Amino acid sequence: MYTNDFEYYRADSVDAAIELLGDHDGAELVAGAHGLLPRMKTGDESPPALVDIGRLSGLDGIEKANGDSGGDGISIGALATHSQIAESETVRDRATALADAASELGDPQVRNGGTIGGNLAHGDARSDPPAALLALEGSLEVRGPDGERTIDATDLFEGPFETAVADDEIVTAVRIPTDDDAVSGYRKRRDPLSGYAMVGVGVWLRTDDETIEAARVAVTGATTTPSRLPAVEDELEGSAVSEETITAAAAEAGTTLEADAFVSDVRASAEYREHLLTIDTERALSDVLDVGQ
Repeated sequence: MYTNDFEYYRADSVDAAIELLGDHDGAELVAGAHGLLPRMKTGDESPPALVDIGRLSGLDGIEKANGDSGGDGISIGALATHSQIAESETVRDRATALADAASELGDPQVRNGGTIGGNLAHGDARSDPPAALLALEGSLEVRGPDGERTIDATDLFEGPFETAVADDEIVTAVRIPTDDDAVSGYRKRRDPLSGYAMVGVGVWLRTDDETIEAARVAVTGATTTPSRLPAVEDELEGSAVSEETITAAAAEAGTTLEADAFVSDVRASAEYREHLLTIDTERALSDVLDVGQ
């Protein structure tokens, strides 16, 4: 399959890229382009122009950064590849859910070429990093013609392939707060045909070894928009670290989601995906807490 005709521009700076986006209505950014180009080939998207930022320098670093509420956070450049993130000791140690998600994404070609900023701005609800970002309560730093701003993960995903990143804005960094007393992880049930997540669950928990003090749980793949699971979080918080707690919390996974929130297609019905979400939430929690199973 072939794309429609389009104009191609290579930006030599972030400001130049923003200017090109403003000059060409409907233009799209590309870096790794592993999300956009397949949709262009199927006709799902047909931008009149592409602005390539893949060779911009200084946007691919991964480093510790001072968090707003004390302690160290992590700053990840928007052009960091999924392989870089999966292999980073800093991310693995401090934001395990994101390292897990990056290591599960696509195949080696996609992981080596795809970038975290493009992945999150693209808003594909079948992808792995969104659930991790939501569970870790991360945020995006973006720049546009009006300057810089921050988009929290909970405000980022607005619908299938729709995010709060404006058409003339560029993601420059991903920020992840960290907590020495917290653990996190991501578990994926892979669609055997596409390789995307049929169900993906991101988990972040703070415990004192006996009690779950705070919890964040998020889903991707099973739903049309990556989402937090507040009923699961409420069931976990203040409860003992036990198999019984995990089972009770996982049973709440679908209760705060509307019936039409679940994806239904030829590979799995909405009802079946809701069933799988309960199973995979329980398994993700068990993995992170190292309890049962």
